[in-house]
This record gives sequence, C-alpha cells and structure tokens, in this order.
Amino acid sequence: MTTLFKNARLIDPEAGSDELGALLVHDGKILASGEEAEVPKDIDRAGLDIVECNGKCLAPGIVDIGVKVCEPGERHKESYRSAGLAAAAGGVTTMVTRPDTTPAIDTPEVLEFVRRRANEAAPVNVLPMAALTKAREGREMTEISFLLDAGAVAFTDCDNVIRDTKVFSRALTYARSCGALVIAHPQEPGLSKGAAATSGKFASLRGLPAVSPMAERMGLDRDIALIEMTGARYHADQITTARALPALERAKKNGLDITAGVSIHHLTLNELDVADYRTFFKIKPPLRAEDDRLAVIEAVASGLIDIISSMHTPQDEESKRRPFEEAASGAVALETLLPAALRLYHSGQLNLPQLFRAMSLNPARRLGLDSGRLSQGAPADLVLFDANVPFVLDRYTLHSKSQNTPFDGARLQGRVLATYVAGQPVYRRD
Repeated sequence: MTTLFKNARLIDPEAGSDELGALLVHDGKILASGEEAEVPKDIDRAGLDIVECNGKCLAPGIVDIGVKVCEPGERHKESYRSAGLAAAAGGVTTMVTRPDTTPAIDTPEVLEFVRRRANEAAPVNVLPMAALTKAREGREMTEISFLLDAGAVAFTDCDNVIRDTKVFSRALTYARSCGALVIAHPQEPGLSKGAAATSGKFASLRGLPAVSPMAERMGLDRDIALIEMTGARYHADQITTARALPALERAKKNGLDITAGVSIHHLTLNELDVADYRTFFKIKPPLRAEDDRLAVIEAVASGLIDIISSMHTPQDEESKRRPFEEAASGAVALETLLPAALRLYHSGQLNLPQLFRAMSLNPARRLGLDSGRLSQGAPADLVLFDANVPFVLDRYTLHSKSQNTPFDGARLQGRVLATYVAGQPVYRRD
C-alpha cells in the first residue's frame, strides 16, 4: 500500500525542521519526504491513497517510555486493549511498558505472556521492559540474559529504589556485559518514603508529609557513581528538580552512558496545583516548585534532559478518592501527553522539533529503534495533529479504563487527527 500525505507541516526532529511539504509511504516505510516527495514511476498509482493534510502537522509517532498497563493482575485499571486505544488516540505509536504489575514481569514466561497479549490486543507497537530484581524487591537480580532473549528492551524496578548498593552494582555489571539498558528512579529511599509533596512553605501550610528536592540529587549521585564504576547503560526515568541538573550535566561531560527523562506532568504542573488536596495531582515524585519546573523545561530545550514521557499510571476511583496522604500516586497520560506538551509550544518555551526530539527521536534512539524520524527507510509510524484547535478535556471521554487525569476540565490546545502504525491508520478523529 502506498500513501501520499500532501500539504503537511512536516515536523522533523532529526533535521530540526518545521516546514510544509509532502511525505510518501510505501509498504509501511517512509519512501520520501519534503517538497520533492513524488511517487516513483515503478509504483502502481491505481492503489495510491492520498491524504490531504491542509497544513496540519505531521510528525513521527510518539515513543512513550514508562507506560503502566495493569495486565496481569489489575486488568480492571487498564488492559492492553484500552491502553492501546488510548495510545492511538494520543499519537503514541510505541508504548514501552513497565514491569510493576501483579506479579512483576521478572521471568521469561511472564514476559512472553505479556508480549503475546499485547500483540493480540493493542493497535500500536508494545515493547515490554522487565524487572531488574526478582519481584522488584532489590535482593536478587533477574535472569537478564534470558529476559533479553525473550524480548525485554530495558530493565527497571520502577519506583522501587534498590537500597542495597552491592546488589545494584552487580546488576549493573551484568547488564553491562549483556549490553542491556537499565532504567532507574533516582531518589534517596529513606528521605522520600511516605512523601506526598515537595518540602517547602506550601507543604507545611497543607500539613503534608514532604520530601526535600535533595533526595533526587542524592539518589542520582549514587547512581552516577555506580555507572562510572560499572560502565552500564543507564537512563534516569524522571529528573524533576533543578538541584539534580548539575550532576547530570557533569556525568554527560565525563562521557558516561547516561540519559534522563521527565514526565509531562512535571513539565506542565507545579506543587500549587494540588490546591485543596486534589488527589488526581498526586504523582511520584511529587509535583515540584515553579522554579524547578522552569529549570527542567530549559534542560529539555538544551538537550540535557533527553526524553519526555507520559509515566502513564492508571489508578481506580477507590485508590484516588481517599485522603491525600493515603491516595495512590499516579495519573493517566497517554491521551493527554501531546496536548499537554503543546502548552510548552504555545508558551514559546519549546518548538515542535524540540518537543518531538524528546518524545519520539531520543527515546527511539535510546532503545535502538529506527522510528522517531521522517527519514527515508524509517517505519511509517506517524501522528497527524492540529496544534491550534482548543478544547476542554472531559476525563470521561478518555479511552483508558481509569480516568485519573489532572487535566480534567483543563483548557488545552492541540488535538490528534490521525495516528498511523507502519503506514496503516490505527486512529482517526471523527
């Protein structure tokens, strides 16, 4: 099948360009893009599908690292089918899923179940991560080599920080020997235990148990020392404070194989959004001060922070409709990732190539994927969106089984019009 996207505003994060042109897709791959994208003579024009974009934005599909799908164990919160539909509606063409399920994805058998179930149910690409230690308890590392053979793309214990430095160093050393990517949650576990907010005047006035931003810095400092010792490939899932940025910058300048991400919520919300104990704004790590938010945005713009992700974490009503301290952490974000990110574009803080560098190109590169680009030969995983259309989000219209979004009732600007995986439409807005 051949598809020609005409009169599109092509967002190319690899070239850093944003310009009008056309894009030609053939057999699930990008054949040509730009002003001169024409159909070759050897391709049958009778079966040509022409998509008139009318100046709307066409970009590489989002590669979202850190999506929680609650299969197995808590399918009532989110299934691969519902998560896949939400991803397609949000322009996410590849979900990189977390292993913090019940039970944890820590054996090749469980991983094989997850892969088979995801491929059957989800309309988008699903790449599973596996646990770094058994049951994510931080005591004994998993069979990393076997899990790699079974299809794991990275290894993480998610927000269960490994306290035993010797266990973590051994896991990093073994991962290094296998070429595996380790994703960690930089926090000092003692300081951050039980925290519901970031320490400061606001947390004190609200009477909330809080954690200092230094807990993130301390956790990152420890991890950097271990990376230097072991030579492992490492990705920090969320860097959310200004105090952690100098350590990250030094580690990169010293040539360590380290990248860092941040969630869309930490880029677009701050600690004051909690307001009157609104539990949909309770996430992990907790929302930060406005100065931290602005510093992290600057780090994304400069490339110091590499990746923006949704950190999609479904929680049911029973988990959220509780006192703030007791409520579960997390928010759904597969469908809100792009419109929330466009807040940064409309405010002039990030341009569209910068956004898609962080949401598509860099995560694909970190995982060794060919996607995230508009180059010839790249997979035709694409999102067509209108960056300017305004709307008010109604959480009950989301495709996720859980609707715990902090953006409920928020005024957003920018909507997905269509999503394509390997050149085939998996979502079209009515």
